[in-house]
Amino acid sequence: MQYLPPIGIGVLYALLMSLVREPHRRRLNAVMVAGAGAAYLGGGGLGGWEFAFTALVTYVAFRGLDSWTFIGVGWLLHTVWDVVHHLKGSPLIPFADTSSLGCAICDPVIALWCLYGGPSPRELLRARRTAAPRDPAVP
Repeated sequence: MQYLPPIGIGVLYALLMSLVREPHRRRLNAVMVAGAGAAYLGGGGLGGWEFAFTALVTYVAFRGLDSWTFIGVGWLLHTVWDVVHHLKGSPLIPFADTSSLGCAICDPVIALWCLYGGPSPRELLRARRTAAPRDPAVP
């Protein structure tokens, strides 16, 4: 049961972010992934590696100001960092031992949405309607 809420949080994040109009949506998400990259700086337990990771995600987030792909990559990098913290470091939320695991489940949901271009529900429906029609002879 601990796996479903993080997935729901990722979907809710994407839905709420889709209310922001472009290009602000992409830029805001770049800022969000940059902030996520610094989430463990206050005591993640991995010493200087925390700074190296934050620098890497900051660069990826900067590139994300103009690219949904970079934002998605940033969330995937954060997923890996969450797994490292779950296994070797301190949890994201000090009083919640599995918080890094929850974040590692949530982040790929957000990453997939970003890698798909961060669309709003309306844009998703429009893309589905304009997709090439299927051949009626093929089931």
